[in-house]
Amino acid sequence: MKNTPGSAPITLALDNVLLDTRPRQLDGWRRGGTEFLYFGFKNARACLFVGLFFAAMMLTPRTDLLGVPRYDVLLLVALAIQLWMVRSGLETMDELKAICLFHAIGFALEAFKVSGAIQSWAYPDFAHTKVLDVPLFSGFMYAAIGSYIVQAWRLFDLRIRHHPPHWMAWTIAILIYLNFFTHHYIGDYRWYLAACALGLYSRTMVVFRPLDRDRRMPLLLSFVLIGFFIWLAENIGTFWGVWRYPNQLGAWSVVHVSKWSSWSLLVIMTFTIVANLKHIKEKIHVARA
Repeated sequence: MKNTPGSAPITLALDNVLLDTRPRQLDGWRRGGTEFLYFGFKNARACLFVGLFFAAMMLTPRTDLLGVPRYDVLLLVALAIQLWMVRSGLETMDELKAICLFHAIGFALEAFKVSGAIQSWAYPDFAHTKVLDVPLFSGFMYAAIGSYIVQAWRLFDLRIRHHPPHWMAWTIAILIYLNFFTHHYIGDYRWYLAACALGLYSRTMVVFRPLDRDRRMPLLLSFVLIGFFIWLAENIGTFWGVWRYPNQLGAWSVVHVSKWSSWSLLVIMTFTIVANLKHIKEKIHVARA
């Protein structure tokens, strides 16, 4: 990663430390503890976009900031963060294209879910940048998931073993996305899709390097864990009133735990898109019959 004129020296210096894979003379609890800390630091660093965006979400007044409505401020902040990450070399242009795709996919889902016929949730505040009752910043919440996976792939030197054929992965990803729309009309098939994903990725392992040695875990477990943390982030977003579910209009309550499964499935779709980036696809071993 090049240190370009518009780069962020502190972040790049931190990356150099986190990406240092020279062998360490560690054993026992010292190795376990050090690897655990590095695992946490790398995950926190991969959440750079998420962290900055959610900080803006919590710090921006609900009414307005210097006369600019909150949702418009959040859009400007999200665009500024994204521009900074590209100019500093923290994201490539190919990765930015994928993140823009996540934004478009997320906006389409949001527009459907907040429509008058569905009303799954709502954005109650005024904004100049609302389209179809959806503030344009909302797509960045979906893009943040893609940003995390892209950053984690580099920081952990991720490699995938026994990945299913790409056409199968794309099929299940598309069906997962469509189910978010069709379940309002023909029934919710998420658990059938989850069962299919379970069979498809049952042998798939993700190899990662928290420090200087490779570790591995089932890819399905990573989907579930990421989905859980997104569910926690969703609780933060609704607590601060950025958007609300119908049962939260009178007083805030915890987002139903069933949303955890929805987010985990959405992570599968997001992962499938990221896995098709050229420099990432090279690190994916497709299982052969």
